[in-house]
Amino acid sequence: MKVFIVHAHPERRSLNGALTDIAVDTLTGAGHEVQVSDLYAMRWKPIIDADDFGAAASNPLDPIHDSGRAYETGTLTADIRAEQDKLWWADTVIFQFPLWWYTMPAILKGWVDRVFTYGFGYGVGEHNETRYGDRFGEGVLQGKRAMLSVTVGGPESHYSDRGINGPIDDLLYPIQHGILYHPGMQVLPPFVLYRTVRMPPETFADATELWQERLLTLEDTDPIPYRSQNGGDYEIPAARLRAGLEAPGRTGFGLHVHA
Repeated sequence: MKVFIVHAHPERRSLNGALTDIAVDTLTGAGHEVQVSDLYAMRWKPIIDADDFGAAASNPLDPIHDSGRAYETGTLTADIRAEQDKLWWADTVIFQFPLWWYTMPAILKGWVDRVFTYGFGYGVGEHNETRYGDRFGEGVLQGKRAMLSVTVGGPESHYSDRGINGPIDDLLYPIQHGILYHPGMQVLPPFVLYRTVRMPPETFADATELWQERLLTLEDTDPIPYRSQNGGDYEIPAARLRAGLEAPGRTGFGLHVHA
């Protein structure tokens, strides 16, 4: 297995840093290949600008179509092309980050903004009366697997079905479904650690064991059964779930997951 880890925490000696180190040691020890992009150590540029696209940049700037032309002509900057190459290389991608303000750190969002260019992360396939592009289950990253490994400062009850912050699955849905499943990756259930601000040594030891177990079973873990856009469950081109497919008790984001 070829595993690409995208690490996003400014302190390498943090819990997130430890989880990345454990992942590298566990996976390589089991015979897998691993590459890591430590975004803060790389001083990753999180903003899109004309410099990203070289000669393909227009004036005024059109980030969508400029990125597509740059991707097609090979004029994207070296840092973007390197990350896309890592995604092509990998069959499994792990995103390691803390949950900040209910989402990923800005540097990681900036990585997505710049790396998932038009023609790579989105904007592929035919758009007609039966298909609305190759997305949500199809796309250039189809066949690859992805998983979020997330640390959360608050207790698990705050992120439960009746928790004040909302269910963790709902908070992660825009990332898991909207970013990872959109270009075709199969998304594994996330690995989430709660109350991580002051984690005692015994809790860390238990978390390490659970994390190692998840890592060693990545190939056998069933992905979240999201509905594919072009598989017949949605009206096209409206991209609305067909009537009668609702599962009892499922609402909101849960409608887009097979029962």
